[in-house]
Amino acid sequence: MPHGTLRIIGGRWRGRRLAIAAVPGLRPTTDRVRETLFNWLMPVVAGAHCLDLFAGSGALGLEAASRGAAEVVLVERAKAAVEQLRRHLQTLQADTVRVVQADALAFLAGPPRPFDIVFLDPPFRRGLLAPCIERLEQGGWLADEARIYIEAERELPPEALPANWELLRSKGAGQVGYHLAARINVDHGTTQ
Repeated sequence: MPHGTLRIIGGRWRGRRLAIAAVPGLRPTTDRVRETLFNWLMPVVAGAHCLDLFAGSGALGLEAASRGAAEVVLVERAKAAVEQLRRHLQTLQADTVRVVQADALAFLAGPPRPFDIVFLDPPFRRGLLAPCIERLEQGGWLADEARIYIEAERELPPEALPANWELLRSKGAGQVGYHLAARINVDHGTTQ
């Protein structure tokens, strides 16, 4: 059962409205925040390989695909949201987007491959941000200069980011903080 709509705000699907599945706790990233985020990502989104963990409505991943990302993987656990996302892919003929029904942490425990952009927007107050960040960094999921978008409770604790991530941008809207980090200073000669 649909629960409102989201609007693609830029790119080839600009202006398209898509139904949002009625899933408890689903909170699509607002148009205003998405506009700001994709202004930040404009230099790197075209041709990028993107991973949207906790995809929910698909607002972030579909926006990236609309703006020219080479590939988008949407990871979502809720069956109703996954079914809605699959309908969106058919409607949009989005052949560069794939939906994976999985728990995000379980997905990150699987075989890795590096992504250029990762959207990390977990449910609030469930302790998911830190383990996801750790698995992304340690598990081989990030390209050398990956960008990581984090949407979380208003304040992002400084210790939340690995030492080799630089916080590029940070803003707030209401109770939500949104942040863009870049992975930097990756040393290929070091082994642990």
